[in-house]
Amino acid sequence: MSVLIAFLSLAVEFALGYPDWLFRAIGHPVTWFGRLISFLDLRLNHATDPDALRRQRGVQALLVIVLVPTVIGLCLQILLLWFVPLGLIIAALLATSFLSQKSLYEHVEAVADALDSGGLAMGRVAVSRIVGRDPETLDRAAVCRAAIESLAENFSDGIVAPAFWTGVGGLAGGAAYKAVNTADSMIGHRTPRHEAFGWAAARFDDWINLPASRLTALLIVLAAFLVKGADPHNGWQAVRRDAKKHRSPNAGWPEAAMAGALGLALAGPRSYGGVLVDDVFMGEGGRREADSLDIRRALKLYRVADYLLIGLFGVISVVVVLA
Repeated sequence: MSVLIAFLSLAVEFALGYPDWLFRAIGHPVTWFGRLISFLDLRLNHATDPDALRRQRGVQALLVIVLVPTVIGLCLQILLLWFVPLGLIIAALLATSFLSQKSLYEHVEAVADALDSGGLAMGRVAVSRIVGRDPETLDRAAVCRAAIESLAENFSDGIVAPAFWTGVGGLAGGAAYKAVNTADSMIGHRTPRHEAFGWAAARFDDWINLPASRLTALLIVLAAFLVKGADPHNGWQAVRRDAKKHRSPNAGWPEAAMAGALGLALAGPRSYGGVLVDDVFMGEGGRREADSLDIRRALKLYRVADYLLIGLFGVISVVVVLA
């Protein structure tokens, strides 16, 4: 039933997203996981401890971060599936909170709208909500590239990966993935405070995103066959040539696929907190002069790739149910 839960959650979240009224009433799993991670960071991560001890405590923290949502999710799923079909529907509704199809589209579209209606200043404000790089260093083309890169990477991390792990492990799998991904975003940084303590969270997040990042690249390339003006051959070539050159073992796959399919050059050198990250280009040889029209082209590609993802889980669900 895990695959069916993943399929239903994708379909529902695609249409409805995560309602604002529900967020105001009970918050969101990411905020709940964030409180747990902050508590563990405060209690276990001490600047006066040697790095070896901080790394060991980071491993202990990761075990708690994984086990707590896994146990809760497993108990909920076992309880709910006693009451099929109502329990299945409730489980799918709960699993929608692991996904971000609707909000990702809206946030990236907002960057294109801001550039078209308010110019560069408004575009920088809009893109700063979805990327961590220094917005004041970005010109119009860089704002557009940042939005497209965020779209590609978050399609993998925020949609394909949680759907994949929900399909594998139901509510337990989806909750565990989302908790680890949240931990990586909070403590998986190479800063003096978190380089040792967050090492385990960062490495584990890299590992569990391996299958989703490859699947995302494939979905984008396949979507390029169905989107006018996109180039699936160039997308596939960019994946084969550039994906493994990225400093991240996962981000390069969807970024390279998106860059190649759109004829753009994404990633490359960029600034985070005043520090220049000298990364390689995805889609090497493509255009750097991206504009808001390219963001909208990327959104079309994303939307079709998302349709393919939902369809894939639908087909697998039918096969599993009929087997």
